[in-house]
Amino acid sequence: MKYNNKIFDSEVNYYIGRLKGKVKNKPVFVAVGTRQTDAFYSIAPLSKAVHESGGDMHVIVEDEGNSLSVLKDIWHTYEDYLKGLKTKTVRALFDFINAVNRRTKKDVFKEVFKEPEIILRAEKDGFRGTTDLDYKCEWHKRYKEKELIKTATRILKEGYNLKKGERIGIGFVLVPKNEHLELPLEDYLDSYSIAFAMASASKKLNAKPSLSSCTDRTSALAKSVRTADLLMALKGCELDKDVDEEVFRRYKLLSKLLKIGRLKFISAGFGIHAKGYYGKHFFGEEIGYPSLDKKTRWSSPGQLMLKDVFSPQTALEKRDPMMRYAITETLPIDIFIETCNIDYGILRKRSNKIRNILDKCDYIKVVGKEIGNYKTDLIVNLLNKDGKRQEFIPSDCDVRSIVDKENYKKTGIKAGTYANFPSGEAFVTPASVKGLMVGDVVINIDRSYVIPDKSPIIVKFNGNSYKVIKAPMNILKTMRKEWGEARQRVRDYEKNKSLPKEIVGVYKKNFWNIGEFAINTNPKAKLCNYLIVNEKIARMIHIALGFGFDAKRKTVYHWDIVVNSPRQKLDIYGVDKKNKIHWVIRKGEFAV
Repeated sequence: MKYNNKIFDSEVNYYIGRLKGKVKNKPVFVAVGTRQTDAFYSIAPLSKAVHESGGDMHVIVEDEGNSLSVLKDIWHTYEDYLKGLKTKTVRALFDFINAVNRRTKKDVFKEVFKEPEIILRAEKDGFRGTTDLDYKCEWHKRYKEKELIKTATRILKEGYNLKKGERIGIGFVLVPKNEHLELPLEDYLDSYSIAFAMASASKKLNAKPSLSSCTDRTSALAKSVRTADLLMALKGCELDKDVDEEVFRRYKLLSKLLKIGRLKFISAGFGIHAKGYYGKHFFGEEIGYPSLDKKTRWSSPGQLMLKDVFSPQTALEKRDPMMRYAITETLPIDIFIETCNIDYGILRKRSNKIRNILDKCDYIKVVGKEIGNYKTDLIVNLLNKDGKRQEFIPSDCDVRSIVDKENYKKTGIKAGTYANFPSGEAFVTPASVKGLMVGDVVINIDRSYVIPDKSPIIVKFNGNSYKVIKAPMNILKTMRKEWGEARQRVRDYEKNKSLPKEIVGVYKKNFWNIGEFAINTNPKAKLCNYLIVNEKIARMIHIALGFGFDAKRKTVYHWDIVVNSPRQKLDIYGVDKKNKIHWVIRKGEFAV
């Protein structure tokens, strides 16, 4: 480990001692500036201390302070409301909360307005606020900073085409308590350097970065951190304050009185993800965010802002997308640099070549050698029953424009762009898949799970459904938990009418579908513990269970499973309508 564990643990223990008896079951809100390096790196041990002490944490890193000032105004107004004061703002807040209560038939929304018990601001010599804490960042060691900044700059230039003055939001990960630390601690700590490098590179390009994070949940159905949930609801309601529904009419008056419109919105987003979930977003899942004409609804403001190609709401939402978005995982710095500091023009050409070959074909045949008692042997159909072709998406590294230009040219619909870093795949949402898959590398469910060589995941595909025949017990247990929670989310959307019944119907229809077939193309990606890298390793393939990249194939989960093509000596070729074969991989090696 490049970091000194004893130093990190000592810093965690300092914060645990200072916070003793103060944070259990309470949120800790922290505000930091983007130039406050010591404060930023102190968040790692501070977050672990908060989590070990049974608390939640919400961090905002921004220079203008708009988010904090809006939240303070809301918190103070709620305090006045509890005191029984009769000001205009109190009345407006009361009316907004009551409108939500009438709509949801629940009296819980008011909980998110309560001021957090601990508020900390980064000052020159430490965190100051409800309690005073020193910065503890000696754990952090500079490592390949120049290469890291170069990699971040390349992503932002060639992947995002980030412009001067653009606002980019960077999501990073807080360090969980030991009980939930199922990923290497070093990788969590490395992710702080990656997040800071992305912010630093953004500044060098004269953009305006901000960073944020909150405590992850182990269940998608758990309550989210209340301060983060409030901020999300405020942003979503800002976007929808002109909707002709009582809840939003009441919100609009509150927004005017408190000047909530000073909240800033990003046009680019980069998220680092680890194990866990944001949790349940009450407003989105109970009410939803409607289009201005109320023809459709979204379950989060982020979905509305992104308005991606793959959401059924996109065709009905008349507003343009507001941002593009890409994700990574808590990768080691070396892997992040190696896999992301590449020529994205060449990578797109590689993926395009595969796309152009397979888009000529009616189906794809994939067959390998026997592994144990099973072998990968399947047919990926590209033609729907009506004869319409499911087309490949050639690149997952292109968020250079907010609007997906290729999709707009084909459909006339303005949808947002979404990507992965590291990148490198040509992928399609199959019309159907039949046969057997031996998954032997990694699967991503609530996080990435490495699949043991001698205990692969065996999945049988039956056209538009699948069945897991065999899987390691820990993975199967997680699958069952996630299937249950996913079904509950769909039931909640239906019960609350927070999504239109047509969209709920799409979610139900595709719940057991196969969402993706992909051929990986990144020559720098190598085997590791993270799916986002392994699903890019050139010559390997991956298949996803759940939602697809098609508005008619949406549901509430997407689990990628990577297949080691060289190990299984896969033959992969397309067959066109004249029965002509078009090779892509032969015996695990590229034939293209």
